[in-house]
Amino acid sequence: MAATDHRLVLITGATRGLGRALAAEFIRLGHTVVGCGRSADAIRQLAQQFSEPHDFQVVNVAADAEVQAWAGRILKSHGPPHLLLNNAAVINRNAPLWQVSAADFDAVIDVNVKGVANVIRHFLPAMMRRGEGVVVNFSSGWGRATDAEVAPYCATKWAIEGLTQALAQELPRGMAAVPLNPGIIDTEMLRSCFGGSAAAYPAPEAWAKTAVPFLLALGPRDNGRPLTAPPARTSTREPGTGHEEQP
Repeated sequence: MAATDHRLVLITGATRGLGRALAAEFIRLGHTVVGCGRSADAIRQLAQQFSEPHDFQVVNVAADAEVQAWAGRILKSHGPPHLLLNNAAVINRNAPLWQVSAADFDAVIDVNVKGVANVIRHFLPAMMRRGEGVVVNFSSGWGRATDAEVAPYCATKWAIEGLTQALAQELPRGMAAVPLNPGIIDTEMLRSCFGGSAAAYPAPEAWAKTAVPFLLALGPRDNGRPLTAPPARTSTREPGTGHEEQP
């Protein structure tokens, strides 16, 4: 399928940060977006701004039953997505690993790893029956390197790299699974780690202008390849750690 063809794009964590910017840019280019997030107010705002055929719903991806119900509704109303973007993620408060509580550690694992598996579990079979589609699991520079005080987040993004490359070996010909490092973007998540210095990096909206054409061009030839999104045109910095937003 050519990058200019109409696509159905599924985005988790669609209410802010990278997910919100991606949704707006895909829609601007004429594609249909279905997305989810945990904030009812933010989902309501998205639904008001982007009406049918776009569809946004409150879903906690860490809750398998919620994802199953969401998938059942979307597959019935829209069919399987052509491009599935597992973007939703959370990060721990900056702290040495031994100071991260069990509850906080579990929350990062549940969204960043289990949430990705839940979405794949309930949407991928329909994509496989159709025989085409690309799954992009958002990784990070911290899924290929590490840093202090973000050990739980690093652990999940290293897991996403392995999970995605293993999934790529299980897919039929004509499909692809890709772990993607989005680069360093000025999001609320980045500010939780970098503070005010996050402002030196591109805004999500600028990043999406280059990321969306890149994502639309992905295909079977990219299956299993660890990729990095191109930097925003307004940025001269090299891409590094990736920070995704979970509403």
